[in-house]
Amino acid sequence: MLKTTLRNYYAEQIYHKLEQSKSALKKEFTTENRINTCYLDDLLNVDDVLDIYNAFPEKENLLQLKDLREYKYVGIQLDKYNPILEEIIYAFQDTRVVKLIAEITGIEQLMPDEYLYAGGVSLMEYGCFLNPHLDNSHDKDINNYRVLNLLYYVTPDWQENYGGNLELWDQGLKQPCRTIHSKFNRLVIMVTNRNSLHSVSPINYHARRCCVSNYYFSPTPAEEINYYHVTSFRGRPEQNLRDIVLRGDASLRNLVRKVFKNSIKKPHFYRKS
Repeated sequence: MLKTTLRNYYAEQIYHKLEQSKSALKKEFTTENRINTCYLDDLLNVDDVLDIYNAFPEKENLLQLKDLREYKYVGIQLDKYNPILEEIIYAFQDTRVVKLIAEITGIEQLMPDEYLYAGGVSLMEYGCFLNPHLDNSHDKDINNYRVLNLLYYVTPDWQENYGGNLELWDQGLKQPCRTIHSKFNRLVIMVTNRNSLHSVSPINYHARRCCVSNYYFSPTPAEEINYYHVTSFRGRPEQNLRDIVLRGDASLRNLVRKVFKNSIKKPHFYRKS
């Protein structure tokens, strides 16, 4: 297939699958007293998902992020990788798909991000994790609010007990989290705002968990109040010392960003040639 044809082919599948489940997804997303989320299984034809998974680069060709906050591998400069990855990522930015997701979530003026700021592909293996955090509130130029996170999981036969699952801290860190299994061929749609505290459980299995991610933005936040913050991490409930360190780290970075708002380097976006 030509690149544009492949992108459209993926987008057609995504659109029709979402359309078939539109009412159920809308009801699930708007459930009260929790972080707004919904998910859809069997998004693409199985053979297509396997092609996407097999196109993932080895971890040596990705950027490793490893510290107290997280341990994972990410890829953003997509022209370095198999072109299939760029096509599936931008299929989620198809106008029809974005419009339909706006209808499902009730969030108006949705805009995809062609520069994939903090999006792209990610790979996690044994020992990887992502501590509880709030996503950066804005796009790379601090013009629009980040309002939705789309996570598409593509690892075959990934079992829930392997870890690497999405954790949603609906009532904060003092209450148990809600877990969404990072199941093969599953798309998760999650709101991002001041309260969407989420994490990825540590992986305890020797295999790679691969994910395709997109963020959507809007001129207005996904709630009634305006706000601004950098990506802000916390320790898990049992990580008291780490929590103190990470809260201090987030406060300092928020202060620095507010003072030097327009002069901070923004490295994690797709530099298209």
